[in-house]
Amino acid sequence: MTREFGLGPAILFCPADRPDRYAKALERADAVILDLEDAVAASERDAARETLVRHQLDPERVIVRVNPAGTPDFAADLAAVGAAGYGTVMLAKTSSRADVDAVAAADRNLAVVALCESAAGVLVAAEIAAAAQVVALMWGAEDLIASLGGSTSRHADGRYRSVADHARSTVLLAAGAHGKAAIDTVHLDIADVDGLRAEAEDGAASGFVATACIHPAQVDVVRAAYRPDSDTVANARAMLSQAAQHSGVFRFGDLMVDGPVLRHAEAIIRRAEA
Repeated sequence: MTREFGLGPAILFCPADRPDRYAKALERADAVILDLEDAVAASERDAARETLVRHQLDPERVIVRVNPAGTPDFAADLAAVGAAGYGTVMLAKTSSRADVDAVAAADRNLAVVALCESAAGVLVAAEIAAAAQVVALMWGAEDLIASLGGSTSRHADGRYRSVADHARSTVLLAAGAHGKAAIDTVHLDIADVDGLRAEAEDGAASGFVATACIHPAQVDVVRAAYRPDSDTVANARAMLSQAAQHSGVFRFGDLMVDGPVLRHAEAIIRRAEA
C-alpha cells in the first residue's frame, strides 16, 4: 500500500548525537531529520543511537537518517529507530530497489525517504520510487559528485553543474511518476540567502514538496519560498471560480486556460493552505 508524505516544506537536519538541539530543531522547522550518518563520526554512532532512544520527539514530525544498506551500522540504526518509536527513515545512499527491500526485511512498518545521492541511485530512481514503503525521494548533490569522482557540484557563480541539474530533474520525475513526494537537497552556503530563496522558489514551482535545511536560519526562507503570495493565491482562486462557469477551454485575462493550467492553480491553493 502506498503511504502519504505529509511533512514540509522546511525540514531541518540535526545531528543525532546532539540531543541539546533536538527540541530546538523541531520547534523551528516543520520536521526534523535526526542524522545517524554523515553528521556523526563512525566512532560515535553507538552513543548516538543510545541518545536517539533516550531523547524522543514527536514521531509524526521526525525522520531518522540511517546509514546505507549493507554497512555495519545499518541494522543497528534500524534497531534504534524501532526502540525510539519512530516510523520514518531516510535511507542514505539508496542505490537500488534492493536497498529499500532491506529496510522492509527488517521492519515492514517503516516508511522510507529514499536518498538518491549516487550515480547508481539516480539511474534507478524510478525503480526505487515504485517500492511501496517509499513515501518520498530526495536527491543529494555533493555525494553524487563524489560518486562520479568530481570535486564540486556548482559553478563559481553558484549555479549547479549540468549533471547535478540532471539528477535533480531525474529524481523529481521519478517521484512524480509513482505518486511520491520529492524533497529538494540542502543549500550548503548558509550565508547565501538569495541563492537558497531562488532554489526553493524554483523547487516549489517545479513540484518539490519540501527543501531540506542544514541551519535554522534557512527555515523561514524556505517556508516563504513555498508560500504563494496573496496576489498569486487570489488569481488562482479567481481562475478556479471562473472555470466553474465553463465546460472547456476559456480565456482568463490574457491566459488561455485548460486542464493543466487549472491543476497549476489548484497546486497554488494547496501550498497556500498547507
